[in-house]
Amino acid sequence: MTTATVPADEASRTPATTDDPTSPWGGSDEERRRSLRRMKALATGLFGLAALIFLVTILVGGIHAEGWLGYVQAGSEAAMVGALADWFAVTALFRHPLGLPIPHTAIIPTRKDQMGSTLGEFVGTHFLTDEVVRDKVASTEVTRRAGEWLAQPDNAARVAGQLGQALRGLLAVLDDEQMKEMIERVIAERVERTEVSPALGHLLGQVVSDRAHTGIVDVVAERTYAWIVANRTAIMGVVGKQAPGWTPRLLDDIVADRIHFELVKFLAAVRDDPEHEVRRAIDRMLVQFADDLRTNEATRERVERAKVEMFEHPDVQRSVSRIWETAQRVVLEAADDPTSELRVRGAGALEQAGRALATDPTLQANLDGWVTDTVVNLVRDYKVPLTSVISDTVARWDGPETARRIELAAGRDLQFIRINGTVIGALAGLVIHAFSQLVG
Repeated sequence: MTTATVPADEASRTPATTDDPTSPWGGSDEERRRSLRRMKALATGLFGLAALIFLVTILVGGIHAEGWLGYVQAGSEAAMVGALADWFAVTALFRHPLGLPIPHTAIIPTRKDQMGSTLGEFVGTHFLTDEVVRDKVASTEVTRRAGEWLAQPDNAARVAGQLGQALRGLLAVLDDEQMKEMIERVIAERVERTEVSPALGHLLGQVVSDRAHTGIVDVVAERTYAWIVANRTAIMGVVGKQAPGWTPRLLDDIVADRIHFELVKFLAAVRDDPEHEVRRAIDRMLVQFADDLRTNEATRERVERAKVEMFEHPDVQRSVSRIWETAQRVVLEAADDPTSELRVRGAGALEQAGRALATDPTLQANLDGWVTDTVVNLVRDYKVPLTSVISDTVARWDGPETARRIELAAGRDLQFIRINGTVIGALAGLVIHAFSQLVG
């Protein structure tokens, strides 16, 4: 009964190694092939031993041996039956036994597509459920582990460098003119849609309420006073030009000097007195202007029109277009220089963020919850495409090659079925023979 060695011949037709990176199996198979051959030889050897013992019992004691020889004959006969039955069962998984097209044999080559589809459904039903995915993702503590890794200075610097290189690559594929036009268009749309008057009115009212504008008033009063003092001659000249032509020059100089003196005195009072009437008038004017910005339609329209006109000014447009050029230059310089301020600050920010992720339980809980919900939703939405990867991949495999590869991967363990069938068959034969002797 040498036909049991057929699987070994089939296995020997596979290549010595499968180093092809496109192979679904990968790795070297030489050791597996040798191990499979040894196990097949052992299983076949047990079958041959049982057959030899059965033949000897026939030659010694006849077809129906008596006494202890009958037990040996019955055991060896049942061992052969068990060995042949299990050889057929194992072989039928991978090919037609003895090449005969027996129904329901060569199961793997002929039904691999259905098996792949069933495997995909099994994975989707039992491994990609909301509960399984949620428990698995939650148990990984993604936030804490990511934070501990990112808190390491070397890792933070590496991430900052990779982000810089990614930005460099992105800038390389973007068109400068298109980006400038887009920035101008986005800012123009934002400027046109956003009404600044109410915000300016609220800000100005708060500034006056907090007396934050007094510093500016102080500077203006001080500078005005200093300019008037320093330009006495010019002011007197202006006053003199406005005097009637029939007045004496000496009288004009006296009047001009007096006007300059009173002006200096007045500005000194404004500068030194926080409660001066001019300062109060300025406060009232600012409060009224702030209120008009919020409530007066005419004022708001004028401010909004001035806003648009200012943005449409060529100098402003050129400044907006330079935003892209400046950002591009800064990113490129930072990407090439590990010691640049942007890279260093970016790495420091990442390191600080990593420490926060690694030590803040509340932040960890919030982010872990968000990550878990996101993964669960993604798996739920894309479960069918994910599981179809299994069925589609199996469908692309060659049937006979798939059978050979699976046999090479699991065939060694399957040979124990043949060995166990031989042993169990022998024991069953002994028990049955002993029962028949007792009953007889």
